[in-house]
Amino acid sequence: MYIQQQNSIRDAITAAINLADRVRMANIARVVNILQSMVLTDGPRLNLTPSYHVFRMYVPFQDATALPIEIDAGRYVSGQINLPSLDAMAAKARDGHIWLAMTNLDPDKSVELDLANDGVPAKGAQGETLTAERLDEINSFERPNAVPPRLIRAPLKDEKLHFTLPARSVTVVQVPK
Repeated sequence: MYIQQQNSIRDAITAAINLADRVRMANIARVVNILQSMVLTDGPRLNLTPSYHVFRMYVPFQDATALPIEIDAGRYVSGQINLPSLDAMAAKARDGHIWLAMTNLDPDKSVELDLANDGVPAKGAQGETLTAERLDEINSFERPNAVPPRLIRAPLKDEKLHFTLPARSVTVVQVPK
């Protein structure tokens, strides 16, 4: 390829925190085989990048109504960088389902949290989480599923949704109505 740039789980996390309730519309200038592509091809071979998976996972937030959410999972500190370790958003889709997106910015530590439902009846939540062993992990033609979305479930624990969010991860779950 002439100008091609693979992207990693780090890029997927960056996309997620920028999509979270700050962006009203997102556009990828060139989707295939260019800088920061969603999809890379080589003849008949197809490679879905980690950023592709984040954009696909965030589809339920399109045309949804934002809901207030407050999560304090501590801070991620590295040198002069001091950020909340978890970025989150919630929304109610047109069909009434509640969607949660949570991004664990900490590259080394998982986050355990319990979220109160605040009057929303729930039996649990399930969806996908995207993570990798290393921040620079990519999907390649040789290893197209090195960074795959994986099923995640959040059971109820003391009437709260219980989550274990892996380090360096993006998680999107549906709370059924």
